[in-house]
Amino acid sequence: MKYTEALDWLNAFESFGMKLGLERIIHLCERLHNPQHRYKTIHVGGTNGKGSVSTIIASILSQSGYTVGLYRSPHLQRFSERMVVNGEEISQDDLLTLIEQIKPLVDDMTNKGKTPTYFEIVTAMAFLYFQNKNVDIAVVEVGLGGQFDATTIVTPALCIITNISLEHQEILGDTIEKIACEKAGILKKDVPLITAAEGQSLSVIKDIAKKKHAPLTVITHHSWKRCKGGLSWQEFHVTGTLKEYVVKTSMMGRYQGENISLALAAIEQLQMSGMYITDEAINEGIATVAHPGRMEILSTEPLLLLDGAHTIAGMSVLKETLENDVVYNRLVLVIGILADKKIQEMLNIIVPLADVIVVTQSKNTRACEPGKLKENIKQIGAEKEVIVKETIADAIRYAKNRAKKDDLICITGSLFTVGEARDFLVKSAEKY
Repeated sequence: MKYTEALDWLNAFESFGMKLGLERIIHLCERLHNPQHRYKTIHVGGTNGKGSVSTIIASILSQSGYTVGLYRSPHLQRFSERMVVNGEEISQDDLLTLIEQIKPLVDDMTNKGKTPTYFEIVTAMAFLYFQNKNVDIAVVEVGLGGQFDATTIVTPALCIITNISLEHQEILGDTIEKIACEKAGILKKDVPLITAAEGQSLSVIKDIAKKKHAPLTVITHHSWKRCKGGLSWQEFHVTGTLKEYVVKTSMMGRYQGENISLALAAIEQLQMSGMYITDEAINEGIATVAHPGRMEILSTEPLLLLDGAHTIAGMSVLKETLENDVVYNRLVLVIGILADKKIQEMLNIIVPLADVIVVTQSKNTRACEPGKLKENIKQIGAEKEVIVKETIADAIRYAKNRAKKDDLICITGSLFTVGEARDFLVKSAEKY
């Protein structure tokens, strides 16, 4: 089997959609002799910030000399981004080997009417890959929710729930309490939990943690403060359980203080459990970490910012960053949103800041049609210039032609939109 054929086989399972339940992933991993139990795991759930927190933790541990696996989803540009060991994405040869190993098991399940989902197959592959690479520890990001997510079959040394807001209500529930309960489904008996949840969601998490005798650490706005920073760096002061930290990061957004605080709380838990992690590794791990497509500046004159905000909370954070941390004349907004998101609410947040709006759509089958986005923008009532472009490439070309050197081009609305935009900029050899 060739690499492209293997990926085609895997991608075909996306058409089966999403199915709740753990029986398929449990069966698949049992057939693989449960590779997820062969190494220590940190399990990271929540609404926003999962990817950043996971990446920061993995970076610090890697700087400490450990062999670290990182499993994240969805990918931005390449499938290989989903499985990373010490900063290196899985190779085509290793991925082909995994698919050749797992395909007979999946075919057998399909023949018996128990076809696993795309995410379940990929998750099992990641578990197996980390075993093959002899990782010391794996940082595993939850795909969706928690209680019935395929990653929940791990037995973690530590759980993290970043924060909780309304998302995927048709699956997770129509209230913040129901969603919090689903997210808290990753908790295990006696396993420490770190969270930045607040309000009603924190109350739900506290109750579940108490029932499971899970030691709880809560990160609040008092846990960190932004000391100073510029367009390409920030410095934060973080109050941990063991000590105070002053750290620098190249990642944009004041909210990174919360993500860094969660990561440092996790590192302290690992230190208290016996892992050797130095202050030098902590500082270097945070300073060198990068998370493409999340508050990422690709060029200047004009500024070009990518941010995969795809929830109401994510769009609110983007708005806050644009208002407080970025200096520009006009905002040229390029936006594409998935049809199953809270489109009107997201647009209500970001549209008032924009001077020119270019609506577009990714190639994802769930993408909202640009014409529909334009109609949603009209409902806001603001007099805005709205341009429809059917492809992201055309949207970027138009935005670049309209923007002057002191303007800001912001591409947002979906990780799929941002991923395609980043891919276009790379392949077209446009400098950033």
